[in-house]
Parts: sequence; structure tokens; C-alpha cells
Amino acid sequence: MKPGARALGIAESFGHDDERSTLAGAVVRADRVLDGLAYRACTVGGTDATDAVVGLIDELGRPDVQYVLVGAVAPAWYNLLEFDRIHEVAQRPVIAVTFEASDGLEASLRDAFSSTDLEARLERYRSLPDRRAVSVNDDTVYLRHVGCEGDEAAAVVRAFTPEGGRPEPLRIARQAARAGDSYARSLE
Repeated sequence: MKPGARALGIAESFGHDDERSTLAGAVVRADRVLDGLAYRACTVGGTDATDAVVGLIDELGRPDVQYVLVGAVAPAWYNLLEFDRIHEVAQRPVIAVTFEASDGLEASLRDAFSSTDLEARLERYRSLPDRRAVSVNDDTVYLRHVGCEGDEAAAVVRAFTPEGGRPEPLRIARQAARAGDSYARSLE
């Protein structure tokens, strides 16, 4: 990966008593230089996380970004992302990187929702690409991807992860989301 290659990392921050989640989008070069930052919010337990992610992509308006990395498929308490829609808007590969082994979200969704809310979330969850484990440095991460093959997704994540298992665009986006969330709370 060339040092100037760019990825947009999108991560969130929210407290369990919050009604909203702060999403940060960080454009980061492969040589670890931060090259852009934007914020959006979505509703905790809502269905607007995809709109927030699309808003970040639109606001940044960066045709030089080659990949979109997201740090969750269900941010803000099961506010499930629509990967196909994000890919359609971004017009570049979208790769979700998560960090824990899991049996999936279906049981948790069934515990948290009922009726039409549950059915809509299950449909969105089942539409997500399959998840697969990938070794990055000495860690294991779990990838879902749209717009690229599995080998390319793994190579991208490795190229943007200089140490440990968290790709730099997601690490920076997570720190930015936490800082933005902390600042927003200080204004309340």
C-alpha cells in the first residue's frame, strides 16, 4: 500500500444513558497521517446510523479515499448499518472491522426488540455480508466487506494497522468520537 493511500474510518461513542451516539469519520493515510475529520450523530436504538454514515461520506467529499472502514455493524445499540447503501454512496469498498468473537446478534436482537421493530432489524442484520476471522499482526479481527474480495479486505486492514489489531483510521475515529461526545456532554 502506498503511503499516501487513504481510508475513511468511522467509529462511535455513546454512554448507556444517552439518546444519541456520536459518530466520527477520520480520513487517515496509510502512513498514519490524519487528513480529515467530520462528525454526525445517530439515535441510540434507532434506525438512522446508515444515514449518519452516508452524511459523513458526503460531508467529507473525498474522492481520494480508497476504502471506508467501519468499527461496528450495529452502532448505537443495534442501529444496524446497511452495507449495500453505504457502498452505493461511497462507490468504494466498505469493510467492517470488529474485534471480538461472537455467535451473532440475532439472540440479542430478539431480547431487545419485538414485533415489527424486531423483524426490520433481523432483515437488515441478515442482509449483512458474512463475517470472517483474519489475523492481523498478533491479533484476530473479524471482517465483513462489500465491494472487494476477502483477500483485498484483509490486505487493506493489515496495511492500515501498523501494530496491534485496530486499523489506524478506526483508532483515530474512535478517539475523535470520544472527544466529540465528551465535548457535547460538557455543553449540556
